[in-house]
Amino acid sequence: MSPINRQTTKESSKKIQVWKKIGYGSAVNKPLLDVLAGVRQSPPPIWMMRQAGRYLPEYRAIREKAGSFLDLCYSPDFAAEVTLQPVRRFNFDAAILFSDILVIPHALGQNVRFVAGEGPRLDPIGDRDGLKPYLRAPDQAVLSPIYETIRQVKPQLPPHVAFLGFCGAPWTVATYMIAGQGTPDQAPARLFAYREPEAFAALVDTLVEASSAYLIRQLQAGVDAVQLFDTWAGILAPEEFQRWVIEPASRIVAKVREAVPDAKMIGFPRGAGTGLRAYVDQVPVDAVSLDWMVGREFSREIHARVPVQGNLDPLALLAGGVGLDRAVDDVLATFAERPFIFNLGHGILPETPIAHVEQMIARVREAAHRHHPRA
Repeated sequence: MSPINRQTTKESSKKIQVWKKIGYGSAVNKPLLDVLAGVRQSPPPIWMMRQAGRYLPEYRAIREKAGSFLDLCYSPDFAAEVTLQPVRRFNFDAAILFSDILVIPHALGQNVRFVAGEGPRLDPIGDRDGLKPYLRAPDQAVLSPIYETIRQVKPQLPPHVAFLGFCGAPWTVATYMIAGQGTPDQAPARLFAYREPEAFAALVDTLVEASSAYLIRQLQAGVDAVQLFDTWAGILAPEEFQRWVIEPASRIVAKVREAVPDAKMIGFPRGAGTGLRAYVDQVPVDAVSLDWMVGREFSREIHARVPVQGNLDPLALLAGGVGLDRAVDDVLATFAERPFIFNLGHGILPETPIAHVEQMIARVREAAHRHHPRA
């Protein structure tokens, strides 16, 4: 066992004893998994997208030791440590595997690198011939360190904390593979899909197979549930949304549950707007994550159909103060009556003060006491 693992195991064991003293861990009840099973929890379970990241000084220290961002993702010791850091600091109700959605194109053979201050860079794909090298099964040797990370994290989590895995949805991953980077409207992939629909469909088929196998392996390694991130879902026309977002997601859910029948899955078609109706009707996820742009009345309509996760604006968290309290209360009031997971509408911004995260968590967890005082 590495020095990092010896230290983190010792720290986690101490923290588990503390959690048991304050009432957690009497069984293996995990509030987040209860919500995914359709059971309302008060207060709602809470975690944050990108909760392991640059806003934490302990993350920055590990990141400096690891070298490149991909080295961090592929080093089980380092990746396990940063997965656990926000759970130790904030007592979140879920840990999410530290990795990146672009490990799949990397495992398919595409050159992937991360440029400081600019984000991911891949070798762009300009035509159908450029796709051919990547229409194959992913190299599991590339992905195997990620499964080892899961195996290292699992025994270090306190009993009440759910462990989430994830992958990028085919449309979003394809947009990066085609363009070679994120663009304001991912026009390169949209144009490719219009001009070469058969070739683009072949890429999406490849990503459906690769993503399904990847999620299955994560579940088999020990995660409790998985989330399908479709960050760029909201830029598509309705017909394209049906073809490139809904249909691939439906196929992934079916394939995962064929291998793991009780698999719990969360869908996140960011920016989908009214397309959420079709998404929740056709993609049998256990919960849907909402971005901060979804209106309250429409949110309630979606919430009546499926458990919901979200949807605090990350900028409200960055702002802090009275505005943050008001935004948290608004979210809690909107989703109070049904199963709900408190989260952001997208990832936490790197410049967010830790004190604001603490303020948000306290506000969420104290809400149950404010509305249901003890006799």
